Amino acid sequence: MSVAEPRRIVLFRHAKADWPQVSDHERPLAERGRKDAPIAGRKLADSGIALDLALCSTAARTRETWKLAVSELPERPRTVYEERIYEASPGELIAVLNETPDDVRDAVLIGHNPGVQGLAEVLTGGAGSDAAERMSKAGFPTAAFAVLSFTGPWKSLEPGTATVLDYWSPND
Repeated sequence: MSVAEPRRIVLFRHAKADWPQVSDHERPLAERGRKDAPIAGRKLADSGIALDLALCSTAARTRETWKLAVSELPERPRTVYEERIYEASPGELIAVLNETPDDVRDAVLIGHNPGVQGLAEVLTGGAGSDAAERMSKAGFPTAAFAVLSFTGPWKSLEPGTATVLDYWSPND
């Protein structure tokens, strides 16, 4: 693919997690999360984005969210479970995305707040489409996702280079 073609990044926050007596990294989804994750997957499928790559945190709740969501997609993208996404700052998430091979056009990152919301805000610079306005008002509740677009190689992704194309949350 040409680096001049727009690329899309789906920033997807894990679904609602439970709080059992386990480490934070091992927290599973709550019942509501197990209901919301497939709905988010169907909404993502409805967007028509053919994902080439999924970058998923290694935390139990993100892995479970992705397993339930990806089953709703017409095609399963290659999935990489990436430890650096867990508890990552927006800058650390940009560094992970910058390593994406340039043959990947569309990718999804399944992660956690405050990193996912911060990443969306940093990449878009708060630029205001209707979807950006909805994202700004709603924040990034569990199971929400934003679709961002940028042009250029993945290594050029940096603050202010993306725009919000779409935003969805279970509260919509």
